[in-house]
Formats: sequence, structure tokens, C-alpha cells
Amino acid sequence: MERVDVAYVLVFDENYENVLMVKNKGERSPYYTLPGGRVEYGETLEEAAIREVKEETGLDVELEGIFSISEAFFTEIEHHAIFFTFAGKIVGGELTITYPDEIEEIIWMDPSLAENRIHIPNELKGLINRKSTVPYLLRGYVANKS
Repeated sequence: MERVDVAYVLVFDENYENVLMVKNKGERSPYYTLPGGRVEYGETLEEAAIREVKEETGLDVELEGIFSISEAFFTEIEHHAIFFTFAGKIVGGELTITYPDEIEEIIWMDPSLAENRIHIPNELKGLINRKSTVPYLLRGYVANKS
């Protein structure tokens, strides 16, 4: 089973009322997610999150820490996916679908509906509104000490 790292960004609108979501064109049917995607080789989680938001929505974001980390096993495609979801805020850009072959729609969604789409379990409902994060620390390159 292949390990896949995925970076998402949770972004609220100016009034902290709605969450930015993208509607992906799925193989079987469309589905909503936070903007984000697979981390490329040699890329940090932070770099991937910022790049993916820009590619999918046209917006520039600044990350404010980790919102959640989760994982899942996708048996059909033999992937063990680790999902790193950052909290972020918009710092520039213009809302636009830059990959219409992948993204059907970009919308601002009510947080309670967004929670269902990003698979927050029932026992953690309301987590999306708590505004809590933990720091993300890039420790750089660490040499082995022999």
C-alpha cells in the first residue's frame, strides 16, 4: 500500500461565517472538499497546502497552524493517506477556477455542512468553529550525528 500525504487548508470568509470549499469532478460523482491535494516529492506540507489552494481557487493564503490530522486506507487504489489540514487566511489573489477539468465549483459553505464534507466525526462536531490550532514546525534538514 502506497503512503500518500495530502495537505488541505481550512479558510473562513471575512466574517468567519462560511468555509471555502471546492467541488471536485470525481470518477464516479462530484464531491466537495477543502482546497488541497497531494504533497509532491521534495515539497513541505506547508508549501503543498499553499500551492494547492492557489491552483484550485486562485487565492493566496497564509497558514496559521494545523487544524487537524487524520488518515484513511483506500483499499481500491491501495493508498494509505495522511490528511494534514491547516487553518489559513486569504492574503491575496482572485477567486477563480483555474483547473476546470478537475474543479466544478468553488463555494462558501456553512461550517456545519462543511464539517460533514470533510469527515469530522460526530463526537467532534463543532470543531470547525473552535478556531484552535497547533503549531506547524519545519525543522529543516537534520544531519545524522555519527
